[in-house]
Amino acid sequence: MEVLEPLRDRPTTSEALLSTGRTLSLLVLLVLLAWATGQPFLFPSLGPSAYALAVTPSAATSQWQRTIGGHLFGVIGGLIAYHTIAPGLTVTDLPPAFSMPGLQLTGAGFVAVGLTTAAMLRTDLRHAPACATTLIVGLGLLTSLLDAAIIMFAISALAVADHVLPTTGVDEPPQ
Repeated sequence: MEVLEPLRDRPTTSEALLSTGRTLSLLVLLVLLAWATGQPFLFPSLGPSAYALAVTPSAATSQWQRTIGGHLFGVIGGLIAYHTIAPGLTVTDLPPAFSMPGLQLTGAGFVAVGLTTAAMLRTDLRHAPACATTLIVGLGLLTSLLDAAIIMFAISALAVADHVLPTTGVDEPPQ
């Protein structure tokens, strides 16, 4: 099994630059909103979603329904797991090894990924970056209803930007 694509199948420098520009363009509004409001409109799982939308726009997992639906399941799964198993804890304040709070926090992350994966597979709304969103929530980083609304607004804005901006054609099969 080859790990890297043959050189002839890789994007050209101009295609790579166009895809990089499109990835960053998808995030511009959210960067400005985060900066202007001090709210978490920019969070780690947006990067992989923007990349997938920009580089593989015709992939099934890059469709807007799957992008929004997957992240919605990530938020819901994360909120359920966090508030049921580890309320008040956060991964930024790591508990001691083998402690009960450590078990609660890691358990919440574990359960959040399980809930999100099951929901995405059952509904065919698969979008891998949503498993990062569920960990962000499940590990106590963004756990309020306002945080959940901001996450979903940001994902929806990303999907709208993806629809409005022209694609770069990088994921089209070679001729």
